[in-house]
Amino acid sequence: MKRAEKSFFFITIMNNKTILNLVNEALIENKSIFIVDLKISDSNKIILILDGDNGVPLKECIRINRFIESNLDREQEDFSLEVTSPNIAEPLKNKRQYNKNIGRIVKIKTITENFEGTLVQVDLESVIINWKVREPKKIGKGKVTVKKTATIAFKQIIETKVKIIF
Repeated sequence: MKRAEKSFFFITIMNNKTILNLVNEALIENKSIFIVDLKISDSNKIILILDGDNGVPLKECIRINRFIESNLDREQEDFSLEVTSPNIAEPLKNKRQYNKNIGRIVKIKTITENFEGTLVQVDLESVIINWKVREPKKIGKGKVTVKKTATIAFKQIIETKVKIIF
C-alpha cells in the first residue's frame, strides 16, 4: 500500500465515528454501561472511558476491548486500544454520571462560585445539592447550623468532582 493510500485509509477507518459505532454495538449487550469519553491520538492510540450505573466490571472492559479489536484490522492500520473506567479524581462529564452519584458529596465549580454539598437530585437542566453551614444566630450570641440548598443549571457548571471520603 502506498503512503498516501495508507493515510487516507487512516482517515476513513480510524476515526471517532467508526470506533463509536463499534462501542455502541458492544454496549447493546449491557445497557447499564455508557461512554464517558473517546480519544484517538495522532499515533492511533485509542482511549475509551466507560462508566456504568453500577460501576464497570473489569470483565466488561475486557469484553468491549476484544470486540473492538476483533472488528479493526491491524494489518490495515496499527493502533493501541485502552478501555477503562473513569479515574475517581476526574470530573464528571456525562449527565448519567450525575445520576449515579446521587447521595454523594460533590464539589461543583460554576461560572460565578463554588459549591460543596450532597447531590440530591438531577434533571435534564440542573442539579440540586444540599449542605449545612454554621451561621451566627439572628438573636443572641453563638452559631446555629443551617441547611442550604442550591439548584445549579448544567450550562453554568464548569466542573463537578465527587469528593473522596476515607
